[in-house]
This record gives sequence, structure tokens and C-alpha cells, in this order.
Amino acid sequence: MPDSPSAWRFIVLLGIVSLCADATYEGARSIAGAFLGSLGASGTVVGLVAGGGELLAYGLRLGIGVLSDRTGRYWQLTTLGYGINTLVIPALAWVGHWPLAALLLLTERTGKGIRTPPRDVLLSHAATQVGRGLGFGLHEAMDQIGAVGGPLLVAVMIWAGQGFRGGFLVLGIPALMGLGVLLLGQQIYPNPRKFESDPPPAKGQELPRLFWIYLLAAACIAMGFADFLLIALHLQQVNGQGSGGVEIPLLYALAMGVDALAALGCGWLFDRVGLWSLLGVVVVSAGFAPLAFSGTYALTVLGMVLWGIGLGAQESIMKAAVAGMVAPETRGFAFGLFTSVYGLAWFVGSALMGVLYDFSLTGLVLFSVVTQGLGATILLALMSRGRVGVG
Repeated sequence: MPDSPSAWRFIVLLGIVSLCADATYEGARSIAGAFLGSLGASGTVVGLVAGGGELLAYGLRLGIGVLSDRTGRYWQLTTLGYGINTLVIPALAWVGHWPLAALLLLTERTGKGIRTPPRDVLLSHAATQVGRGLGFGLHEAMDQIGAVGGPLLVAVMIWAGQGFRGGFLVLGIPALMGLGVLLLGQQIYPNPRKFESDPPPAKGQELPRLFWIYLLAAACIAMGFADFLLIALHLQQVNGQGSGGVEIPLLYALAMGVDALAALGCGWLFDRVGLWSLLGVVVVSAGFAPLAFSGTYALTVLGMVLWGIGLGAQESIMKAAVAGMVAPETRGFAFGLFTSVYGLAWFVGSALMGVLYDFSLTGLVLFSVVTQGLGATILLALMSRGRVGVG
């Protein structure tokens, strides 16, 4: 019979792996937009790289989710994905042209697409013992500790005069640490499915109608959520920070810290009020775009706080809800399908906002607010009919 202390230890172990991985690739992403700009990339290119990377990261998950369910090789696929996800980052230190930098950034996103569905299935088994919202929330919080540490590490390297390239190179340290902990975890917990020894009755192979409506709402929210690469490009151009602006990774670190706190708080609320917690966060965080693209530094800081709150909820509550909608045997497919559509919506939104940035900043802001508002409206209609319960 599984026990909660063992489940907590497993969640913490996976959290350490994600902490190290996020320190690596989020540290890189904190300067990737500005780095591409310094190599001559336009706003359209940055928007396409940001959106295309998310398309790969999320689009691959449908096939990977099905593969993981059919083969049961959750650990192996998770390890492969984390390896690709983190080990390409130090290579950016030697890149001198934006097309190659873009290729490496897309490769990093490919690794994330491979490792996420099987990792989330492993996590979902242990989360049933402690509460899905809190389990996924704790994992996201630890994840974001790394997302704070990585950009801060990069900021230190830039402050020390090592520039972007020194920042990319030092990120190889957490990459290797995370892979080491992951390999250790496989030895300690070879079969995490045992955490869920008394699962609820199978719900069948068909995904419920509730899942599809929820997916539509999530897609609208993702479409309106601007990627930080585009925000970083705006900060570089408007504030005249050039290639050495230390404020950019510091602002990203702030957003990641807020993300961590929001994930814990939203996870706790989810286990008590269900997706009403997500609705509230979407309404609040939809105001990030007018602030982040305002051109005023103080408003930009507030905008990044709202951006972090929204991201924390999306990375914790959304996954926790999916885990409760489908049977354990089909979770890999459900996670893969959900995040594939989510990523496609993120790609479309990022690409459109990248183009809008080059032609109409006001249009970008309106697009962001309206699409997130549409997602909130769908969620409200769904929950007002009593279709979504407590996590």
C-alpha cells in the first residue's frame, strides 16, 4: 500500500530534476530574445522562434504521450527528453549567427516535448496521494526556483563581463546535476505506478466532453499569452539596454519567482474550489500585456508580476485538472493531446504577436487581452453549469 511520505519524497525528487533543468533552459531563455536581436534577428524572427519552439515542445507531446502509454517506458522517455532539453544550451556560447542559435533553441524545445508527457504521468501517480493541485503545485514551485536561479546566474555572468556567451556556458553545470538526480530517481522508484494502487474505476478510452471544452478554453488563454522572448526584445529596443542589459534576466527571474509562489497558492486553492481558481487568475493576469509593453519600467515590473502569476497557474492547475478527468491508463495520451493543442495555440499567438510587434504595438496588446478574455468566458460558462468540480 503506498504512503504519503514516500509520495512526497518522489514529488520532491522530480522537483529537484525540474529545478536543475529549469535553471538551465530558463536561464538561456531569459536572454535568448536579446541574444537573437544582437545577432541581427527581427521581431518577426524572434516571435517565430518563440512560437515555433513552443509548437515543437507541445506538438510532439501527442505522439510521445501515446508512445509512453503503449510502451510503458515513462522513465526512459523522460531521461531522453531531459538530456536533449538541457545539454544543447551550453553550445549557444559558440554560436555567431542567428539561424544556428535559432536551431539550437528549437532543439532544446524538442527535448522538452519528449520528456513532459511521461514525466507528468509519473508525477500524477504520486500526486493522487497528496492532492493533485498541491502535488503539481509543489512540483511547479520547485521548477520555478530553478527558473529564478538560472536567470540570476546569467545576470551575474553578464555583470562580471562574460556577456551572453559566458551565461550560456555556465548553465551546463545545473544541466549535469539534474541528469544525475534523474538517473538516481529511476533506481529508487522504478515503478511509480504503485503510488496509485487503488485508482478510481476506469473511465474508458474516450475522453469526456468536459475535457474538450476545457481544452478550448486553455487554447484561447495560451494564444494570448506573449512569450518572454518577445517581451525581452521590447525591453532591449525601448530601454536601449543593448547586448549587456542585466535588467532583462533580472525581470525574468522576478517573474519566475512569482510563478513559484502562484503555483503553490493556486494548487492549494484548486484542491478546494476546483477550476474557479484558474478563472480568477486568468482575469487578473490578462492585464500583463498593457503593462509589460508600456515602455515604462515600473509598469513593466508590474506586468511581469502578473505574467508570472498567470504562468504559474497554467503550469500547475491546468495539468492537475487533466489528471482528474481521465483514467490512469490514458493519461499519457490526454496530457499529450492537451499540451499539443495548447502549444499550437501558443505558436499561433506568438507568431501573430511577433508580426503585430513590428507593425502595431496596440494591436498586439488588444490581441493578448481579448483572446485571454475569451478563454476566461468559456471557463466561466463551463463552471457555471456545474461541469467542473473541486480538484
